Amino acid sequence: MRISAVLLSLMLGACVSTVHAAEELAWGDLVPPDARDFMGAPEPVHDLSALADTLSEQEFGDPAVQVEPAAPVVAELNGREVKLPGYIVPLAISEQGEVNEFLLVPYFGACVHVPPPPSNQIVHVQSVQGVKLEDLYQPFWVTGPMQVEHVESDLANAGYKIKASQIEPYTY
Repeated sequence: MRISAVLLSLMLGACVSTVHAAEELAWGDLVPPDARDFMGAPEPVHDLSALADTLSEQEFGDPAVQVEPAAPVVAELNGREVKLPGYIVPLAISEQGEVNEFLLVPYFGACVHVPPPPSNQIVHVQSVQGVKLEDLYQPFWVTGPMQVEHVESDLANAGYKIKASQIEPYTY
């Protein structure tokens, strides 16, 4: 009986030590403190009815030219389990019509309607869990291990990479 109690205690201890809560990040956390004066991106727009007004009020230049394709990153984020909210810009679509490789960006329309934000404000994401194309107009939480890695795509360069373990709708 005593051996069973010890074994159960060891098993529970092992389970608890392997469960790590993801660190919730904001987009500003991806910019080194000494580079935060200018992030080169508009404020996030969550109310899509205000998107047209926001875009017409601000001059962003050529939507094909990224603001800073090699912006400084926060090296300390490498290897950390994180949870980051953002919008999905698809890079790959499965035969089932789901996006499983994408750029996660801080505001709607980034990389498509306005110039891409600095690379430290773009995260390249790969996931087994796909997101349906018709759901891409809403923001999502993406959870997984963060890698500080420069990734180039046809749309924009990213300063970070996440292999998503979970993707869920963001509610505000």
